[in-house]
Amino acid sequence: MNRVVHPIEVESYRRLRARLDTSHFPPLTRAVVERVIHSAADLDYATDLVLDEADLEKAHAALHAGAPVVVDVEMVGAGITQRETVCRLRDAESGPGLTRSAHAIRLAYEQVGPGALWVIGNAPTALEELLTLDADPALVVGLPVGFVGAVESKAALRESGLPAVSNVSEKGGSAVAAAALNALLYHPTSAEEKL
Repeated sequence: MNRVVHPIEVESYRRLRARLDTSHFPPLTRAVVERVIHSAADLDYATDLVLDEADLEKAHAALHAGAPVVVDVEMVGAGITQRETVCRLRDAESGPGLTRSAHAIRLAYEQVGPGALWVIGNAPTALEELLTLDADPALVVGLPVGFVGAVESKAALRESGLPAVSNVSEKGGSAVAAAALNALLYHPTSAEEKL
């Protein structure tokens, strides 16, 4: 991927690293932590995020091999650059015991099947629904925001044992969820590193 990095981004990362030492993180973890912090200007994500380097390595490989990327809302999709995403929210309907966001996750799973990367930054009910499916994801970026259900849905994600990026607090949102996925997109593959 040939990505031109703007000088403002370079300076932003320089300032971030001047305020927070991220050098002890493994490469993909560091990339995700820094990009999430950069997207929110919130250094607390360095200790709030929960992620595993081995999971990120597998997800990075799947992403660069063309695995589908599913998002819970179009705002997350808009933040993911240089990659098409699947969002079925416009087609979804709410019903008794089912939010529109949860229905959209069902529709997306019917479309993409197992092995996708799921990026949820808005709706805790979308994350809860994903956990009921046999989605066999390459990765779940579970960073929904809010005071109702966000913490609980992210805890359930961590307890599920699925490969995931999550955080402990109520914080999250579309920008940070997209940033986590972008970190994996922007990180070079082995072939690109040799160029």
